[in-house]
Amino acid sequence: MAIKSDRWIREMSREHGMIEPYAENQVRFNDQGEKLISYGVSSYGYDVRCAPEFKVFTNVHSAIVDPKNFDDKSFINIESDVCIIPPNSFALARTVEYFRIPRNVLTVCLGKSTYARCGIIVNVTPLEPEWEGHVTLEFSNTTNLPARIYAGEGVAQMLFFESDEVCETSYKDRGGKYQGQTGVTLPKA
Repeated sequence: MAIKSDRWIREMSREHGMIEPYAENQVRFNDQGEKLISYGVSSYGYDVRCAPEFKVFTNVHSAIVDPKNFDDKSFINIESDVCIIPPNSFALARTVEYFRIPRNVLTVCLGKSTYARCGIIVNVTPLEPEWEGHVTLEFSNTTNLPARIYAGEGVAQMLFFESDEVCETSYKDRGGKYQGQTGVTLPKA
């Protein structure tokens, strides 16, 4: 298994729609010339953006967090270019980018160091062979201060590992429960 380079990522995105929308290079400034947390192709990965849709964890309804019986009252919905995560809490978001992972590729989502240096951790998440959809991202604020996440800017990096053989059973073959997800997707039992 080998990690894939910027050249491979560009080819797979242009010719096979692996990432849509797709930024061919690192984007560091918006159209007004203001500095952004970068997104787009990097040397050996792709930095994704989050959409302006957030679900912020709250204890207002005293719900129990149970992955087998998840109560969506555990979150409040926020639509904004900025999301404030309360101290020692977390939020869910989704990528702007829609992914179509090839059958012989495993993709791993990691946090960007810019956020990690602020105590904001992105959960390490695999995108299995033949999975497709918007990636639901989990941001943990490990600090005792409120933390800010910016929509439309880089929040995590995808690394692509291509196998020298095709998997016997892909995520699509198994009928994975998160296949084709759009929007911020809550846990499914």
